[in-house]
Amino acid sequence: MCSENSNPIIEISKLYKSFGEQEVLNGIELEVQEGETLAILGRSGVGKSVLLKIIVGLQVPDSGSVRIHGKEITQIPRDDLERVRKRIGFLFQGAALYDSLTVMENVNFPLRYHATMPPAERRDRVRELLLQTGVEAASEKLPSEISGGMKKRVGLARALALEPEILLCDEPTSGLDPITANEINDLIKSLQARRKMTSMVVTHDLHSAKSISDHVALLHQGDIVIKGAFEDLQKSEDKFVKGFMQKGF
Repeated sequence: MCSENSNPIIEISKLYKSFGEQEVLNGIELEVQEGETLAILGRSGVGKSVLLKIIVGLQVPDSGSVRIHGKEITQIPRDDLERVRKRIGFLFQGAALYDSLTVMENVNFPLRYHATMPPAERRDRVRELLLQTGVEAASEKLPSEISGGMKKRVGLARALALEPEILLCDEPTSGLDPITANEINDLIKSLQARRKMTSMVVTHDLHSAKSISDHVALLHQGDIVIKGAFEDLQKSEDKFVKGFMQKGF
C-alpha cells in the first residue's frame, strides 16, 4: 500500500500514441506513487495494454514523457533501457511462456541471462518463486501441460525473478473462471504486501480492480477521465463513469 509521504516512481506526461489513423493515447497524464497499486480500467481496445508496453519500453510513443525514478525512458540508449527494464516485472496477458521450456526453465530464464549468481543460487531462487506462486508441483511440466491459471502463476513467478521494484500486470485474470481469478487476485495482493512493490494492473474486471488496488484510473477515448479510490468512481456523476461502473465493459 502507498503512504501519504511517498514519491512518484512512474510519471507520465502528455503521452500520445497512434497506429495509422487510430489514435490510442491522447495526452495521458498520470503518476504512480511509490508502493501504490494502481488499476487501469477501460473497455477492450482503448489502449490499456499499449500504455503498459510504453512504460516498459516495448513500444515507443509518438510524443510525450515517461519517467521512472525521474529518468526519462522514451529516448534513452538501448543499454540504459535494459537496465531500467531489470527493475520492472511484466506479467503478459497470455503469460507469454516459452513453449519448449519447462515451468522451472521459464522462471529461470531472466536469471540465467540477467543475474550474476551461481547456478545453485539460481536454482534456489527459482524454487522459492515457484513455492511462493504455488506452482512448485508443476516445475518439470511444459506450458502445454498446465492450466491457464497455472500459466498466469508461472508468468508471475518469472516477472518477479529479478526482484523488481515495479510490477506491471496486463489483464492478470482474463480468460479465467471466477474461482481461479480470485486466487490470482489474492496471490498478487499477498506478493505486493510482502515485497512492497509499486504496481500497475491493467484490467476490465471491476472485482479485480477493487480487490487489489489502492487507486483506480479509468481510460476512455485515449485519456484518463478519473483517478481515485474505487469508491470515488462508484460515486462519480460523470455519465461515462457511471455507465462503466454499472455495466463494466
